[in-house]
Amino acid sequence: MQPTYQPLNCDLHDYLEIACMYHYRLNIEINDGEGFVATALTTRTTSSKEEFLVLQNGDHQFEIRLDKLRAITPLDSNASFGCITFL
Repeated sequence: MQPTYQPLNCDLHDYLEIACMYHYRLNIEINDGEGFVATALTTRTTSSKEEFLVLQNGDHQFEIRLDKLRAITPLDSNASFGCITFL
């Protein structure tokens, strides 16, 4: 069972929305120390108010709960922000 969801600060959520709007390729670091690269597609909220970032890597689409994010760094040269830390 996952721990209780901890909502993100609204300012941090704005960066995710920008990343999704422009489909930025992101270097994503998660709380367990893992990292990967994927394209931001959209965010999703469940009926229990948990929020997820929907990502794509090649043909594989997946999602990660927002409170699992440690940092995102856009890899696009024209990105409007740099590394964002979520801790």
